[in-house]
Amino acid sequence: MAAASGSMRLQRCIVSPAGRHSASLIFLHGSGDSGQGLRTWIKQVLNQDLTFQHIKVIYPTAPPRPYTPLKGGISNVWFDRFKISNDCPEHLESIDVTCQVLTDLINDEVKSGIRKNRILIGGFSMGGCMAMHLAFRNHQDVAGVFALSSFLNTASAVYQALQQSDGLLPELFQCHGTADELVLHAWGEETNSTLTSLGATLKGGEAGALSISMKKIQAD
Repeated sequence: MAAASGSMRLQRCIVSPAGRHSASLIFLHGSGDSGQGLRTWIKQVLNQDLTFQHIKVIYPTAPPRPYTPLKGGISNVWFDRFKISNDCPEHLESIDVTCQVLTDLINDEVKSGIRKNRILIGGFSMGGCMAMHLAFRNHQDVAGVFALSSFLNTASAVYQALQQSDGLLPELFQCHGTADELVLHAWGEETNSTLTSLGATLKGGEAGALSISMKKIQAD
């Protein structure tokens, strides 16, 4: 079962700068979380909101849907998984539906006057995987993409898209904690290695290092 697309508008938690923003950061939460939950967690880690002088930070919330790893239980997830592993097929139907919905969010920013090359997309865990699908398969002209404690499946559609790409790709910042017992560090390493071999420009670091190539979208 896939969430309906079209007129769906994601719930959004937004941190706006004091002045008019000239860039946007879309930050996607992990499975079972929410935009507000992610914002609260980051605030606890940093002891303050993630804020920038001219960058609007948007934390959308994934719509509730049945999630196979929870035996079909309803959860706020960006897409379904057959299992939490890198050696199984991707649930492309649900991934592609969410790409359409998140594209509406990107288009809203563009309509408000923000250029695509001033929009950064990223996320934590499942949110990072979703961000890589969104940027590398659908929006290769954004400023960049970041993935925190995330991975792509071995036969990911992202890799297929990059094999067919002949243009410039958004820069990727990827980091992963070595003690992660749910999303294995080795899965992140494999993702990093494969993306590099396919021409992606990568920057890496330890989980929590939220520098995220912000220099690319700092105020002019």
